[in-house]
Amino acid sequence: MIERLLVPLEEGALGEHAFATGIDLARQLGATLIGLVIEPFTEEVRGDLAKQQHANQLLEPMRSRAREAGVSFRGIVTQASEISEAIVAEADEQRADMIVMATHGRGALGELLWGANTRRVMARTRLPVIVLKLPTAPLHPGPRASDDGAVARGRVSA
Repeated sequence: MIERLLVPLEEGALGEHAFATGIDLARQLGATLIGLVIEPFTEEVRGDLAKQQHANQLLEPMRSRAREAGVSFRGIVTQASEISEAIVAEADEQRADMIVMATHGRGALGELLWGANTRRVMARTRLPVIVLKLPTAPLHPGPRASDDGAVARGRVSA
């Protein structure tokens, strides 16, 4: 039974997509949603305070939206130098049953240059991971003409 969903939170469309999906899943399953904000380490005390304020600015609207949706929400803030390790460690510590995260989907070159936190999380955890990607275009169920004049059936032509 899924009782706790962990969603790593980030700003922007990907973070919004992951959080909205997390709320929907948690509501359907009657689960608690655990929002995780990971901030990088800093040497400065003022930097740590700014990161805590940033994390709270991310968490507070999420907490309100979860409450409006009737979903139990717990916000967690941690600091880490390795994002995927922090996600797996927090999932274990919070006794999460599933991780919901979004991916940039940068492809092989992007993964080589920037890393692949989603892939690393999937390799390091024993939990199921729901991986979300922002839709680039709506899927159409029927035939339609693609840009090159060919007919695409139920798929998006790029």
